[in-house]
Amino acid sequence: MTTSLIYHPAYLCHDTGPHHPERPSRLKAIFRKLNKTGLMDKLMVVEPDVAMESDIAMVHSPGYINSVKDTCIAGGGKLDADTVASKDSYIAALFAAGGVMKAIDLVCGGNADNAFCAVRPPGHHAGHCRAMGFCLFNNVAIGARYVQKKYNIKRVLIIDWDAHHGNGTEEIFYEDPSVFYVSLHQYPHYPGTGSSEYRGKEKGKGYNLNIPMSAGSGDSEYMKVFRDMVIPMAKDFKPEFILISAGFDGHENDPLSSTNLTEKGYGKMTELVKDIAVAYAKGRVVSVLEGGYNLLSLADSVNTHIEKLST
Repeated sequence: MTTSLIYHPAYLCHDTGPHHPERPSRLKAIFRKLNKTGLMDKLMVVEPDVAMESDIAMVHSPGYINSVKDTCIAGGGKLDADTVASKDSYIAALFAAGGVMKAIDLVCGGNADNAFCAVRPPGHHAGHCRAMGFCLFNNVAIGARYVQKKYNIKRVLIIDWDAHHGNGTEEIFYEDPSVFYVSLHQYPHYPGTGSSEYRGKEKGKGYNLNIPMSAGSGDSEYMKVFRDMVIPMAKDFKPEFILISAGFDGHENDPLSSTNLTEKGYGKMTELVKDIAVAYAKGRVVSVLEGGYNLLSLADSVNTHIEKLST
């Protein structure tokens, strides 16, 4: 099994300040762990190219793209209450989206079986025309449109297990039956969206599945909803490609949630997603880093996640 790790040094140049939860030390902690366990040596590490503005425009408005660029050219600033941009954040965000696109090229081209994108800034709160929740551009949404456009993929499944609902991803695909978005998230919790009655609209009705998880939910509760809801949904939808919004902030030690997942739980969810991919999507999975703010539990969880992807 060949797993690619996508990374670019530009991701460390997205400077959010010394006290922001989403900070460069997140990626440094992940790499320390991967090197310590020896897993890094088993991965195909690839540096991506930047995404073009036309790629970003597959899911974001031109006006919004320009506003992010202009903020960074001016030296940075706040894009919303807790989303910070520095002078280098725009190029980092282009490399983040480009990282997902590169992973898709490797997997669809047969050069890797699957991939993990160690990118930042994260993406799943970014909507069509706004930044939110540490996110500038919606990396996974851009990836979904890219794989559809370049590889003629008809059905994309996005599985989002970040502790926070991916309201941006939901918004972008809410009326689209070709992209099935499923989110397991603590509820009620930031950003306040993600209740189960929101199932999509118009042609997309039935292709949005929110699975609110109560505070205190852990591995056993997540396994149950995977078996009772996610796997049956995938059997009906039969995805041709799977993207994971892989947030690890649902860990029991994470400061930004009250769920109780462990490394073992993340490993098991990874195995279940791989099983879905083997059954319907020729094994094709690209996983994209979202949240995770306790450096130790983030690093441990990502190590387990990649270990399961690569076996």
